[in-house]
Amino acid sequence: MTRQGTGASENIADTARPQAAPRALRFRVADYAVLLKPRVMSLVVFTALAGLLLAPGAIDPWTATAAVLCIAIGAGAAGAINMWYDRDIDLHMFRTMNRPLPAGRLKPKEALAIGVVLSTGSVGVMALLVNLWAAALLTLTIFYYVFIYTVWLKRRTPLNIVIGGASGALPPVIGWAAVTDGVGLGAVLLFTIIFLWTPPHSWALALFRRGDYETAGVPMMPLAVGVHGTKRRMLVYMALLLPATLLPVAIGMSGALYGVAAVGLGTAFWVHGWRFWKDQNAPDDGQEGERTARSMFLFSILYLLMIFVSLLADRLVFLPLV
Repeated sequence: MTRQGTGASENIADTARPQAAPRALRFRVADYAVLLKPRVMSLVVFTALAGLLLAPGAIDPWTATAAVLCIAIGAGAAGAINMWYDRDIDLHMFRTMNRPLPAGRLKPKEALAIGVVLSTGSVGVMALLVNLWAAALLTLTIFYYVFIYTVWLKRRTPLNIVIGGASGALPPVIGWAAVTDGVGLGAVLLFTIIFLWTPPHSWALALFRRGDYETAGVPMMPLAVGVHGTKRRMLVYMALLLPATLLPVAIGMSGALYGVAAVGLGTAFWVHGWRFWKDQNAPDDGQEGERTARSMFLFSILYLLMIFVSLLADRLVFLPLV
C-alpha cells in the first residue's frame, strides 16, 4: 500500500513539473520586462518617434525602425541599472517594494549585467545602422540618467528632477538626429518642452507619494519646501511651458492647427495646476488630497501626449499662420 501510494505521489509530481516550469519561466520573463521600466519606456519611444517624424528630411523604414528600437532598448537598459542602484531604497517604498530586486525575484548582478549589455548593444547598433550623432546622443542619455540623475542627484538634492530631467527630454532629439545626422533648432525646442514639463509632472507624483520618499530618505521637493511651496513651483514651470510650446509655431516648424491645440492644452494644464494649488487638502490629509495629486499627475501625462500628438497631426495637415 505504501509503495503504491508513493508511486502515485511521484506520478502526480512528475505531471506537475512540466506545467510548473513554463509558469516559472513566464514569471521570470515578466520580471525581466519590469526591470526595463516599460511604462517609462513607452513615453520615451513615443517622443523619440515624434522627433523622428517631425525632423526635416527622409529616412528609410528599416533605419527608422532600428533607431526607435535602439532608443527603446537603451531606455530599458538605463532603467535596469537604475533599479540595480536603487534596490536599497526601493525596498522601503510602497510603490517600488514589489519590484524584482527588492522582492528578491532577481539577483542584483542579473539586473546590472542586463543593463550594461543592453546599453552597450543599443549604442553599438545605433552607430552601425543609423549614424554616429544618434549613437552619441543615446550614450549621453544613458550616462546622464544613470550617473548624473540616479547616482549623483537623486539622493542629494531636491533639484534632482529639475537637473536630472534632461535625460528624459533627450529622446526626441535622438529621433531627430537619426534623420538629420545632427541637432537642429526644432530638436532643441522639443527638448525644452519636455524639460519644462518634467518638474510639475514628477512633483505631482512626489506629492501623493511623499511618505514613500520620506521613508526612503529621497529629498524630493515636497520634503524640502512643503506641499504649497511645491505647488507654487509647479505653477511657475507650467507658466513657462505655455510659451515654450508655441515656439515651434514661431520658427515655422508647426502651423495653426498645432498653435490652437498648444494654447488650449497649455491653458487647461495651467488651470488644472491653479486649482490644484488652491486646493487646501494636502496629499497626506486623506483620500481627497491624494486623489487631487494623483489627478494632477495623470493629467500631466495626458497633456504631454496630446502636445506631441498635435505636433504630428499638424505635420500631416500643415496650415500656415500667414
